[in-house]
Parts: sequence; structure tokens; C-alpha cells
Amino acid sequence: MVSSESLSESVAPPPKKYGVTKPLSLAGPTETDLQRNAELEKFLRESELYESEEETARREEVLRRLDQIVKQWVKQLTRQRGYIDQMVEDANAIIVTFGSYRLGVHGPGADLDTLCVGPCYVNREEDFFILLHDILAEMEEVCELQPVPDAHVPVMKFKFQGISIDLLYASITLLVIPEDLDISDQSVLCNVDGPTVRSLNGCRVADRILKLVPNAKHFRTTLRCLKFWAKRRCVYSNVTGFLGGVNWALLVARICQFYPNAIPSMLVSRFFRVYTQWRWPNPVMLCPIEEDELGFLVWDPRKNPKDRTHHMPIITPAYPCMNSSYNVSPSTLRVMMDQFQIGNKICEDVELNKSQWPALFEHYFFFEAYKNYLQVEIVAADNDDLLAWKGWVESRLRQLTLKIERDTNGTLQCHPYPNEFADMSKPCPHCVFFMGLQRQKGVKVQEGQRFDIRGTVDEFKQEVNMYSYWRPGMDIYISHVPRREIPAYVFPDGYKRPRQSRNTTQHTPEKDAKGCMSSEGRRSKRKQETHTVDVESDKLPKRASISPQNIGSVSPASVSSRSGGSSQIIIPEESLQEVKTAGLQNQSSDDKSTEDTGEQKPCISE
Repeated sequence: MVSSESLSESVAPPPKKYGVTKPLSLAGPTETDLQRNAELEKFLRESELYESEEETARREEVLRRLDQIVKQWVKQLTRQRGYIDQMVEDANAIIVTFGSYRLGVHGPGADLDTLCVGPCYVNREEDFFILLHDILAEMEEVCELQPVPDAHVPVMKFKFQGISIDLLYASITLLVIPEDLDISDQSVLCNVDGPTVRSLNGCRVADRILKLVPNAKHFRTTLRCLKFWAKRRCVYSNVTGFLGGVNWALLVARICQFYPNAIPSMLVSRFFRVYTQWRWPNPVMLCPIEEDELGFLVWDPRKNPKDRTHHMPIITPAYPCMNSSYNVSPSTLRVMMDQFQIGNKICEDVELNKSQWPALFEHYFFFEAYKNYLQVEIVAADNDDLLAWKGWVESRLRQLTLKIERDTNGTLQCHPYPNEFADMSKPCPHCVFFMGLQRQKGVKVQEGQRFDIRGTVDEFKQEVNMYSYWRPGMDIYISHVPRREIPAYVFPDGYKRPRQSRNTTQHTPEKDAKGCMSSEGRRSKRKQETHTVDVESDKLPKRASISPQNIGSVSPASVSSRSGGSSQIIIPEESLQEVKTAGLQNQSSDDKSTEDTGEQKPCISE
């Protein structure tokens, strides 16, 4: 007879719960996993993803100097406002970090995300964006100073001793800010506005993530790896509708919760295995969503109709819980799911010893993946104006993607390229963004059907040109560019260009002294151009010049003078394989069955 004591000893304790569900597997690494992990970490080191000790010391020095500057700034304001000497002596502000630096996954040359926390009598609108801005502008160590007060999270961007800084500001309801302020304490959110909550939550979310993962070291290595992959595959950019640093951190943290005993090589493989099967828009959550008497709005599609429109909810774990990936559109979600599938296939091959880790990180050849592109060129009178103008336009590019999807009922899909370019042959300040275009897979259309996006582009331009800080010379030009006409400056040195399109030697419009086209030349150019391209035959109509076709230019002074040309684009039914595997070669067709997570994904349903 088995005693109750021996029976109780033989029953294994239930697995510890991480996050909102039980783990999917408690398996640890095998000898083979350990070997693969060593190979992966060796590859990451050889890829120079870790900064040197010298750069680490420079960052720490910059943080120390920045802390000194904001302390002096607050004391100066306190004195000017007539507070007693004791208040001036006690007046304080502190600098805290968030993002990749606080998580411990920053690499060489990475931005330094910082938050200044100041007392209740120092405001953001005047004291931070005007007075502190002016102090920084006078400093020799500071350059490329760019205030962005209208952003969802107001920010001041600049370089300090060569290190890129994003500086936020939060004024909390304290007269004196203690040096050991606990940002994680919910009391810092009392009686503050929305932008302040969002500014504070960067630090709060980072701290919460590190507390919710089973092994912080494994989490950091896996996140460093996945961020590198996302950048190589052109899906790392929150502003253009993909995912940024905090989004990738939350996705990786959830995988760490699903597999608490796994090491980075296992976690990378499971990352792709899980997210290729994830049923979006079910949310990814690290912990239950909590409500609080402070009354801030939290993500809840049962109560908030706007939350039901989110395509890829990734919920922050600190109160108030928000969807960190609200920028994702149907098009960018499609692109990311395609890339997850590719990553999953390569990881399967690595596990079968058919491939090696470097194959996972091959560059995505964006300019070979599509037959049609939109080129968005931004120009300004000088570099300072370009910095401000570019920041504004880039923050609105996601709206162009959404408008194109809306006006074509989702049948024309966009893939915005996360990085910018510049034509070094042009002396005028400018930068260029590109979007890949293709028909939605499986949609049947008549041969030669055209997408007329003139109205969409004009609407986007009008909204962009409502920029509050617009200055003469700020302009935007949007062109349809077939793949054969992609400009040479987008390709790195030594890269073999696709076959060049035929060009003509006809007269080009007159250019001004800076090398930019004059307003008369722009109008003349628009009149000459043809805007219908038949990509089915891949033959290009005769052109007035070899530069891309401009749909038109709009400035606040000439919103009513529209281009008379058409921006109709004929997009053929493209091979899905061409888009999916751009930049990948010699992939095996052998399939390996993947384990089903078997999990009902956590979801707040209506």
C-alpha cells in the first residue's frame, strides 16, 4: 500500500506560470542546442553587435553631463521664479534611461533614449522646448538639435559629443525630485497628462519586462539577435508601420515566458515557430491588463472601439497598459508575417543541419522584391530645415500607406522601406524614402486594371503641408518608379544593379543655383511627364527626362495648383515567391513539421 506521504512526494509540482498562461515547454537545452548557441553567440560577436568599453564609457560620460545640465537648468528656473533660497538649493531634475540602453541590448552607435524628470512648476511647452532647447543650442558639444513637440511622445533629438540622444520630459507632482525616485511606483502618474504618462512609461515598461522574463541574460541575447534580424530584413521601424525596439522586446519576452528553460538558440527558433502561427489580432501580453483608480485609459477592445481596429496588438505590461504597435497596418503586418515564415524555414534548416546561422541574417533585397515603387523626396532650404521637415514627413508616411490601402480597398499593398537615402550628386538638402507596391495576393482583377492614386497623394500632401513650422523651401515630391528605374544611389558599392531601363537624351528642365529644380522647371516637368506605366509588359513609355515621374508638388502657397498628369499605376499579379524570398538563395524545399503551440492566445474579446 502506498502511503499518502510517498504519493504526495511523487507528484510533480505544477509548472510555474509566467505571464498570462502556463509555459508551452519546460525543456532545457541538449548538447546540440548548446553547440548551436555557441555558434550563434560567436556570430553575434563577429557581427559587432556589442559596443566597446570605450564607447560604453563615452555614453556614461554623456549621461553624467546631461544630468548636470538639467539640474542647472531647473535651479536657474527656480531662482528666476522667485522661490526662496532653500528651494533653489533643493531644486532638482534627474536623467533616467529607457529603451535598448535600459534593457541592456544597445549596440555600437545606437541612440540613447533618455527621460528628464522635473518638478511640477517646470513645464514642457515653454521651459523644456524653449528654454532648455536654447541652452543646448549654445553648447559646442550639441549638434543637429531637433525639437519635436507635436509628436505622440514629445521629444528633443540631438547629438551630444557624437552620441545621438532622444530626450523626453516629464513634469510630475512633486516640488522636489529625489535622486532615488522610483519610476515604477504608480504614484508618479498622479495628476499628469497623457504625453507625460507616455514619456514615463518608457522606463516603467523596460523595468517591468526585465522582471517578467525568467532569465534576463537569455532574454537580452535573444532580443539582440532578433533586432539584428529585423534590421537586416527591413522590418525594424515603428514610425513606418513595422515594429520598433520595445515591440520586439515584448515579443521576445513572451517567447521567454513560453519556454522558461530555453537558451537563446532555442528561443530564436521558437520565436519564428510561434509567431508564424499566431492568430492576430489576438494580443501578445506579458501579464494581465490591470486597471487603476487613476482612471487612465487602458487597452480594451470591449470598451474602446478604436482598439478593435488594431491589427497586431502588443500590449505594454506597465499601467496604463497600451498597444505599443498601433502603427502596424494590414500591409506591414503581411510583410512581417512573410518574413516570419522565411525565418522559420531557415531555423528549421539550421536544426536539421541543412543551414547555418548567417543564412538567417541575409540582407533583404528590397529593390528586387517589387516591380513598382513610390519615391517620396523631401527637400528644404538648408540642413536645419531639412532635419525638422524630414522628422515631420517621416512621422506621417504611415498615413500614406493607410490612405492607399483605404482608397484601393486593400488591393494595392505597400511595403515602406525603413531607411532613407540621399542622392550625393545633388547639392541641395534632401532625403528620399521608398515604398514597394504590389497587388494583394489572390485578388482577381481585369488585365491592365489601373490604380489611380492621384487623389490619395494630393490628400496626403495637403495634410503634410499643414506642418506648423513650415518654412519656405520645404517641399515634397512623390513619384512612381518602376523597378528598372530605381536610382543608382540606393545600391551599396559593389552591388550589381538590375538591368537599366532605356532612357532618352531630351532636354531636362532648368535647375536653380543649388542644383534643385526651379519652380518653373517643376511645373514644366509635370506637364511633360506621362504617369501611366504598363508593368505587365515591362516596357516603359518615352519620357521627357530620365528622372522619375513626379506626380506633383504642393506647398502652402500653391496648394491649389495641382499636377495635371495622371498617377495611374498598372500592377501585375506578382509572384508571391519573388517577394517572399528576395535575397534568399538555395533554400531547401524540404519541410519540417512544426510543433503547434496548442495555446488559446490571450485575448480580450468583445
